[in-house]
Amino acid sequence: MAYSGDRILLVENDPEISDLIARQALKSVGYQVDVVADSSAAIKLSLQTPPDLIIADLNLPGLSTKDLLVALSAQGVTTPLLVIANKGQEHDVIQAFRLGAADYIMWPAREAEVVSAVERVIRGVHDIRDRQRLDLKLSETNQELQRKIREMAAIINIGKAVISINEQRFLFQKIVDGAVQVAGANTGWLLIRDQESRAFLLVSHRGLPDVWAKKMNKPLDDGISGLVALSGETLAIEGEPLLKFRVANLGKSACAVPIKVQNEVIGMLVVVRREAVPFGRSEQTLLEAVTDYASISLVNARLFRAVSESANVAKDREKQQNALLESIRSSISEELQAAVYPIDLLLTGKPGKLTDEQRQVLQTSRAALQRLARAAEKTTPPISIKLKKQ
Repeated sequence: MAYSGDRILLVENDPEISDLIARQALKSVGYQVDVVADSSAAIKLSLQTPPDLIIADLNLPGLSTKDLLVALSAQGVTTPLLVIANKGQEHDVIQAFRLGAADYIMWPAREAEVVSAVERVIRGVHDIRDRQRLDLKLSETNQELQRKIREMAAIINIGKAVISINEQRFLFQKIVDGAVQVAGANTGWLLIRDQESRAFLLVSHRGLPDVWAKKMNKPLDDGISGLVALSGETLAIEGEPLLKFRVANLGKSACAVPIKVQNEVIGMLVVVRREAVPFGRSEQTLLEAVTDYASISLVNARLFRAVSESANVAKDREKQQNALLESIRSSISEELQAAVYPIDLLLTGKPGKLTDEQRQVLQTSRAALQRLARAAEKTTPPISIKLKKQ
């Protein structure tokens, strides 16, 4: 059974054999057959449009079929060759096999024998092509898998950076580098909105020319970021439509992705390719994943600042409270000292002799003051009062 579209080149100078093989045997079952009379013509035609199979008579005039095999091999033609041999030429057939022949037909042969031999070689040709297609498909699949692995590795590295890098400058650079990698871009930059001026400032980039890179920490008007800030949607643009924007000076294809917090655009991630190769949906999705990490890092930074500010407020309040307590402690210490002094003076007996009952009252009062002093010492900050022993 002929395979649709298969072309056979028959090299035969005998018109009767050519007619039997080409018209009666092969064309009748659906093969396309070209006929030439010598090896030189066969070589020329094989180089121009390589056939699926070559059938050549071993008894050709001029260049022999063995010379034809050598010439085709030297020119890199891999088309299989089936030889036609007369009985008694078995030795020549073996030599042809050594030179690369795929099969043979002993002449005279019936039409069915010709078709059977041709189909046997053609099946082998198709098996080789099927394996080549499978190998190519496997190679393409492996390349796509490797690309996906690189993309996932880049995304994972960005995620690790978000939770491990505290310095935003380094984190922003990681985000830009990862975005350029997963998008297969040549240039990329990150714009973050300043909370006071509300302008979008260039905070990180990769591959920007010097005239653009000098805008670090300053507003950067690339032409497309303003549209993304207003729409809040990813914008991919390439070719002629890109020419109306300044970013066209950097490449022929661009993609800008907003960085959002609760639907509020707080920044933009822009990547550019030199060639007019559009950013596909899968690449836009990867870039949106990168911007999600950027959004998380910015929210974390805000929370960190809020916690730091709250901690500073708490520290200031604690200082004020400690100062107040210190003032109270100092006041109590002075009052206790003032109260203890006259009691100690009376107990000395210098102002006048005391009765036992008066001495008992004074000692009781003094003991109460001592208990109050010990209680004051346990406060925070501690109140230190020294009483003279009697």
